[in-house]
Amino acid sequence: MAETHNHLSPAEGIWSLRRLPDMDEAQFNQWQTLLEHRTGITLSSGRKSFLETNLGIRMREIGCSSYQAYYEKIVSGPDAVVEWSTLVDRLTVQETRFFRDPDAFRLVSDYVLTRPRETLKRRPLEAWSVGCSTGEEPYTLAMLLNECMEGLSLQPLFGVTGSDISKPAIDKGQSGLFSARKLMGMDDTMKARYFRPAERNNVEIVKSIRERVCFTRLNVLDLKHAPMHGMNIIFCQNLLIYFRRWRRREIVKRLAERLAPGGLLVLGQGELTDWQPPGLQRVPSEHVLAWIKRQTDEE
Repeated sequence: MAETHNHLSPAEGIWSLRRLPDMDEAQFNQWQTLLEHRTGITLSSGRKSFLETNLGIRMREIGCSSYQAYYEKIVSGPDAVVEWSTLVDRLTVQETRFFRDPDAFRLVSDYVLTRPRETLKRRPLEAWSVGCSTGEEPYTLAMLLNECMEGLSLQPLFGVTGSDISKPAIDKGQSGLFSARKLMGMDDTMKARYFRPAERNNVEIVKSIRERVCFTRLNVLDLKHAPMHGMNIIFCQNLLIYFRRWRRREIVKRLAERLAPGGLLVLGQGELTDWQPPGLQRVPSEHVLAWIKRQTDEE
């Protein structure tokens, strides 16, 4: 807000700080429907203030004074596609960091270390981070896989794909540059090994890890068109919480189709309850929600 204020005349500055009128129920329903139709994301009535705040910030930036006018700009304005992309980025990008869920990453490590050595020698490991935001998760997976391969005295045959609906988030991930605070809580040895200092108190992922990670823009509603197949590890945490229960099940079914036999699917705790995805076997763990895809007869 202060940043916007610096570029405005005093009169405009007063306007930019004036509170927008509350969003009425019909307007909120209109935005709810648009978001769910285009992204699958559901906003409960309890998140109305979240929506008002994020719409308000963007509306001030572009000089739009009513929710209805902004809605029409998003739906049918000349720059509707670009503006929608900008808004989705604001509404979906989450604060994340490296090694955010240690239990889940330990499970991934155990999974890799117990694979048959001959399989790891013969075929590259393919991992996929779904809803990867600004890239911390796929890079964490790459570091982890590198550590595992080294621990097994094997060549680092692996690749990681990060996908997200937000193009700005993906662009940031591809840059490999992060603020130093994103490394908080990370092991010092890992920091020294995989990061280098960069300008403006940033750090940069080392080239050997960046080369193992690629990024692609993907809406999880379009998983049936996703080019990923035969993945050994699919990591999808803190994404399903935004969707209705039936939609979560659809997404998980699609992800399961993309797993190789014996592949591992990791979700966030509590994101999928009271349902057993077909063809998958639950991993016995108190702290991680994960499944293994059953092997086929010919495997």
